[in-house]
Amino acid sequence: MSNGGPRPDEIAPDTTPVEPEVLNTVAEGLDGGSPEGRKHVIVVGAGLAGLVAAYELKRRGHRVTVLEAQNRLGGRIYTLRSPFAPGLYAEAGGMRIPRAHDLTLRYCELFGLPMRPFVMGNPRGLVDLGGLRMTKADADAHPDRLPFDLAQHERGQTADALWETAIGSLRAMVEHEGPAAWDHIVREYDEYSLYEFLKAKGWSRGAIEYFTVVNFLEADMHNSLVEILREDLGGAYVDMQEIAGGMDALPNAFYPSLADDIRFGTNVFAIDQDDNGVTVHAKTEANRFSYTGDYAVITVPFSVLRTIETLTPFSTGKQRAIRQLNYHASTKIVFQVRERIWEREDGIFGGATVTELPIRRMNYPTPDATTRRGVLLASYTWGQDALQWGAMDEETRLEEALDDVERIHPGIRDVYEVGASHAWYSDRWARGAFAMFAPGQQTELQADIVRPEGRIHFAGEHCSLYHAWIQGALESGIRAAQAIHTAG
Repeated sequence: MSNGGPRPDEIAPDTTPVEPEVLNTVAEGLDGGSPEGRKHVIVVGAGLAGLVAAYELKRRGHRVTVLEAQNRLGGRIYTLRSPFAPGLYAEAGGMRIPRAHDLTLRYCELFGLPMRPFVMGNPRGLVDLGGLRMTKADADAHPDRLPFDLAQHERGQTADALWETAIGSLRAMVEHEGPAAWDHIVREYDEYSLYEFLKAKGWSRGAIEYFTVVNFLEADMHNSLVEILREDLGGAYVDMQEIAGGMDALPNAFYPSLADDIRFGTNVFAIDQDDNGVTVHAKTEANRFSYTGDYAVITVPFSVLRTIETLTPFSTGKQRAIRQLNYHASTKIVFQVRERIWEREDGIFGGATVTELPIRRMNYPTPDATTRRGVLLASYTWGQDALQWGAMDEETRLEEALDDVERIHPGIRDVYEVGASHAWYSDRWARGAFAMFAPGQQTELQADIVRPEGRIHFAGEHCSLYHAWIQGALESGIRAAQAIHTAG
């Protein structure tokens, strides 16, 4: 067990699900009055956390200035439209919304964004392992055909059945006790990695490999177990949705209300504060500027915040959290093809394929009756797999990914037209795809992650317990805006 960090009564509570007052913000705005009246708030970053904070503050009459280093909105919501044919696109970042993420869906409804199902599990998706190629349905029906050395008592069971045996009591606890169950889960299991938990449950080495490979978790084995449990027990992969036409429609929907308040191409390099306000120092390609406001909301990832000078130093706890918070790598490689041959030859309409090849995971696009072309997510990787792809130049990524996909879908080269990729660990403005706790980090860091520093508040998916999800960005942005709105 680790030492240090906050005492148990100082641990920031788990926030699953979103509280009613946060949900009500979408329709009713920030709650309560503002004792000091209209405030000027500097928002650093125009990802969804920054956009929602600025939007809700402005709705209640505050003045906002949003500083964004890039020439686009959305942060890690990044819809690639070039180099693809008209009407085609790919999601380099966030690409799906669980039905359980009601806050996200309420903003989509507020802005009238068209939604459609995102196909997650597809029994016709492929499992390509150990020289075998079979459908997911066949793999579930005949798990002993897969190349994993299981103990006698583990044989004949699907990976999901093994997993449910391991966590069934925790699922029952959450269903019976609701959010209160998470206090127990965090205290009991925060020090465990997924690997350590499965070993403690008596799983064989082959069973651990089986479960993590077919569920795309091999890169997460040594990250926090609680991260995996929160998504699974919180319904993160049930009844997924996507925004028809591209996920960038959500950040872009905030723009009309904030167009005059956003400064694009503005790179923040230093932050200072005193008892009366906050000053943010920034530069563009043309000049340097200083912006002074009553408060600031910093929404950039901590991996980026480390590069910004704090002229008035943050607390020791905040500095530790900024240094230590673990960020996960992710790389996506996408192909435009003139014909979706996986539909014609394999009857695969949406869903995913798992493989031990370096591409690891393919996601198939939502069927589209208006065109034969499509954009295949040819490789979606995390952790070490993603870092290896990220170390390549894009031409090499595309060529090597084509080699892998050709082994699974012969003929892909004949229909391939153009490709693109994005490695989030190499992205200057992200330096990682999303926060992912290492074992013990929720207990040790979360209270300091979310705690304001004087007049500076923090938001972003890393400041929520919905790591890697739009919901986390929106929730944290509303919380920061609410705190500033009611500050006296």
